Amino acid sequence: MWSAACAIGQSVRVNESSENNTVERVGVVGAGLMGSGIAEVCARAGRDVIVVEVSPEACERGRSRLVGSLDRGVRSGKLDEQARDAALARLSFTTDYADLADRQLVVEAVIEHEPLKIDVFKKLDAAVTDPAAILASNTSSIPIMKLGIATERPEQVIGIHFFNPVPVLRLVELVTSLLTSPETTERANGFATEVLHKRVIRSQDRAGFIVNALLIPYILSAIRMMESGFATADDIDAGMVEGCNHPMGPLHLADLIGLDTTMAVADSLYAEFKEPLYASPPLLSRMVEAGLLGRKTGRGFYEYGAR
Repeated sequence: MWSAACAIGQSVRVNESSENNTVERVGVVGAGLMGSGIAEVCARAGRDVIVVEVSPEACERGRSRLVGSLDRGVRSGKLDEQARDAALARLSFTTDYADLADRQLVVEAVIEHEPLKIDVFKKLDAAVTDPAAILASNTSSIPIMKLGIATERPEQVIGIHFFNPVPVLRLVELVTSLLTSPETTERANGFATEVLHKRVIRSQDRAGFIVNALLIPYILSAIRMMESGFATADDIDAGMVEGCNHPMGPLHLADLIGLDTTMAVADSLYAEFKEPLYASPPLLSRMVEAGLLGRKTGRGFYEYGAR
C-alpha cells in the first residue's frame, strides 16, 4: 500500500465504515508548520494518521518537524516518553494520494494558494473511497464553496481552520458552505471538540472567516504605519503590547504567521470585498518577493537568526 516515501511506525489499518460517525483514520495533506501540527494533535489523540507530501524529501522534513515538536513536549514535561512513542507509532508519511483511500477525515493543509488547494480537493475526491468521509480544508481565507465544488461531494467539504502552533492553541474555526450537510458539520464539530479538545467557533463561508477578517486589516494598518515612517516596528508593537495588553505586536505576529501567508489572506479578502483596507501594502509585497517571510526564513520585520 505504501509509496516509496518515508514512514514512522507501523499503523494498523482496518476496513470499517464510518457508519458510527467515529473518526479513527485521519489523513493530512501537507507537512509544513500547520500540517505537521494537525497530524501531531490527531496522533496524540489516538488516531491513525497518514500524511501526504510531494516528495520523499518533503516527507523527511515533515517527519523531522513532528519528531522535534514531540521531543519538545517531552522536555517541557507536557508529554511523557511513552505518549510520544505512541503518537509516533500512529504516524505514517507517503507521496501517494491513493494511500488515503480508507480515511474518514482528510485535512488539506497546503500553502494558501487557491489553484493548488482546488487541485488537492480534486485528487482527494478521486482517492478517498469512504462514502461518508469528511474532506476538510485548513485554509485561512479561501471560501469553502470554491473547494467543495471541485469535488463530486460538496456536502462533505468543510473548513476546519486551526491556528499556529496547533498543539498549543485551542481555537478552531469551523466553516460551512451553502452545500455542507448538517451531518458533516456535526461530525467535524464533534471531532474537534471531543477528540482534539479544541474550542470551536462557527463562521459563515466568507473570505477570511472570523479571525482573519478582523486580524488582517489590523496587521496591514501596522505595516502601512511603518512603511510611511510614522513609527518604528518596535514602537508599533510595543504600543499594542503595553498599551492594549496584546500578547504580541502586529508586526511580530505577521512574522509568526509568515508574510507570504499574510499577503495571501489579504489578497483573498480584497478579491472578495474590494475594500482598500484589505489591499496589501507595497512594502509587504516587496518583502515577500525578496523572500523575507518572517520567522520561517529568519528575517521579516525582525531578524531571528539562521534557519
